[in-house]
Amino acid sequence: MAKQLPDLKFSQLINISFGFFGVQIAYALQSANISRIFATLGADPHSLSFFWLLPPIMGMIVQPLVGKYSDRTWTRYGRRIPYLFIGAIVAILVMCFLPNAGSLGLSVGQAMVFGAVMLMLLDTSINMAMQPFKMMVGDMVNEKQKTTAYSIQSFLCNAGSVVGFLFPFLFATFGISGTAPTGVVPDTVKYAFYIGAAILIICVIYTSVMVKEYPPQEYNEYHPVDPKEHEDEPGMLELLKKAPSTFWTVGLVQFFCWAAFMYMWTYTNGTVAHGAFDAPTKLTEAGAVVLDTASQQYQDAGNWVGILFAVQAIGSVFWATIIPRFKSNKVAYTVSLIMGGIGFISTYFIHSQYGLFASFLLIGAAWAAMLALPFTIFTNSLKGGHVGTYLGLFNCTICVPQIVAAAIGGLILKVFFTTPGVLAPEVDMLVLAGTLLLLGSAAVWLIKDHD
Repeated sequence: MAKQLPDLKFSQLINISFGFFGVQIAYALQSANISRIFATLGADPHSLSFFWLLPPIMGMIVQPLVGKYSDRTWTRYGRRIPYLFIGAIVAILVMCFLPNAGSLGLSVGQAMVFGAVMLMLLDTSINMAMQPFKMMVGDMVNEKQKTTAYSIQSFLCNAGSVVGFLFPFLFATFGISGTAPTGVVPDTVKYAFYIGAAILIICVIYTSVMVKEYPPQEYNEYHPVDPKEHEDEPGMLELLKKAPSTFWTVGLVQFFCWAAFMYMWTYTNGTVAHGAFDAPTKLTEAGAVVLDTASQQYQDAGNWVGILFAVQAIGSVFWATIIPRFKSNKVAYTVSLIMGGIGFISTYFIHSQYGLFASFLLIGAAWAAMLALPFTIFTNSLKGGHVGTYLGLFNCTICVPQIVAAAIGGLILKVFFTTPGVLAPEVDMLVLAGTLLLLGSAAVWLIKDHD
């Protein structure tokens, strides 16, 4: 019979997840600024979504592998921490290169390719650094303290998001230039990535030094492993076949939700620049009407998007305290997604930069539910071993919808919403995102869980 994991001090619970704060700053900078960076480099709105294909593809590959191999890794530095540290180091290097894609004397096409490669490496490394935090809680925290441990992780996640989202706006407030020559990323964004990289390495070093994972013999006392378990270990496809039905029903809800947020990350910048900041337009050599990304209005809008995403994170923190008061996970999930759907659709009607706060507070409610409830419902259905592998596979329910949404986003914008010679109405994609969340709220009732 397995020994019970000991109670940990509150400070130990914080130490386990502290590095997540730095990782989430990197993720927030990526989420809020990638469309802005590639638009600045010269990408057309119809092609923006293709750049967003890379992050979920890499996540779908990396997270299951990190889960699988870290389940079987033992080093003098720990079980999960080596993956965390390697991922963080790569992320730091990439964060210093990515915002300089337009400053290296490359042609527009070369800068796009360079930026795409850097984005691929950034998301790969962020995924590699993020997964170990979830697993260390499972390895080291007993059932009684897991709620507290994941609450700490959720708080650090949202706190890191707020900091990352606010950086460009704060640097502009301090007088750092928010504009740059055509094709060059402004200094506000560059400095945000530099400072974010510095915070990331400090946080990861802190966790790596302060957390001592259980050595193999002690670990096996808490998590007994059959020596024959890995001899006949099923492959990932076999595990998928044996996955509980909750994997697939929650995955359907995840499809609608993460497709919606993919469109938020891709099209919010253009929506806010046009609708709330009246950014000027220009004609490309191909004759397309696009926003002038070198204009002060466009870059001010880019900074303001960081503020809106921070408002979303604050709304998420608040709503996360409300979710546990619902007696039913399904009701909480449904209400949260409906609120987010209303928030997205309202952006079509609101043209005030401050009025958009209301929209993103509502979107934050959906985000809070997406972070907490799918994980809770799915892990409650897991029994036996291969937890790390299953958590990695479950990440595919996040990645696949983003890949699909990114692959067809430009086509939807072009075929259904755009009149030739007119600026592409990116706000319509946010309305579509709201519709997807409403569909997701209906799909919640296909989930069979035990509330």
